[in-house]
Amino acid sequence: MNVMRTAMLLAFMTALFMGVGFLIGGTGGMMIALVIAAGMNLFSYWNSDKMVLSMHHAVEVSEHNAPEYYGIVRDLATRAGLPMPKVYLIQNDQPNAFATGRNPQNAAVAASTGLLQRLSPQEVAAVMAHELAHVENRDTLTMTITATLAGAISMLGNFAMFFGGNRENNNPLGFIGVLVAMIVAPFAAMIVQMAISRTREYAADRRGAQICGNPLWLASALDKIARGAKQIVNEDAERNPASAPLFIINPLSGQGADNLFSTHPSTENRIAALQAMVEEFRQTPPAPRPSRASETPLDDEPREDRPSPWGRDGASRKGPWA
Repeated sequence: MNVMRTAMLLAFMTALFMGVGFLIGGTGGMMIALVIAAGMNLFSYWNSDKMVLSMHHAVEVSEHNAPEYYGIVRDLATRAGLPMPKVYLIQNDQPNAFATGRNPQNAAVAASTGLLQRLSPQEVAAVMAHELAHVENRDTLTMTITATLAGAISMLGNFAMFFGGNRENNNPLGFIGVLVAMIVAPFAAMIVQMAISRTREYAADRRGAQICGNPLWLASALDKIARGAKQIVNEDAERNPASAPLFIINPLSGQGADNLFSTHPSTENRIAALQAMVEEFRQTPPAPRPSRASETPLDDEPREDRPSPWGRDGASRKGPWA
């Protein structure tokens, strides 16, 4: 159902983009819009991962300089049957994480130092499993295409006033068509982009819980990340709001309710869905994890006042995932 809904929303976004081109320049405008969309999507396909990682000053880490963090991702990727993604660390106090890349063979996952400091190793594993679920489902590519089309629609809307009034553009709706292109189309594109993002988050939560083996780990992690995101401003995300849908929790300030204007579902709804999975897991236990984390019970208490297994600067120390 989620895959079909996402496909329908993407089809609507594409049709909307071509419709805006038609409203501005008739048949010729629609063809130009199609060429622009193809060019932007091609560029995004090859460069989206580098762009978003650069926006957030992410630094690639290895097993040598971040053994615990890297080991968690490696074990989870093995469990999920995915190629090992590149692993990045973001020097940012706000706890958060995201995945990017055009396919599983060219994927990258990134976590902030704030996330590694404030979450238990089990919760970090659940968060990274969620991100690997996005990689497995190719959500990163879907969101990149959606963001590109939404940006292009907004750009065409800005051009509408300058080019839409030309009588030789074959615009059948005249000034009304220009107004639709300027106001209604960009607004509709924003709504569709947010709807796709929220649909994919629920699917990644469920798959992430299956990969890590415990839905309560992810539920606890989401609660801590959401509280941290409200208290700590992510300046890089504020400067680049288009990247917000990639994060596990909305990194922008002033966001919250599960409504048309939210890039993510409400945290409460996501936690409730994960808690509802507990009985399902009891009836059909997941396969054993390739790590010793299951030997340590979930830590539900905040970690701000206690040492992190990665240290205050993000450097790793021996922990239960070693």
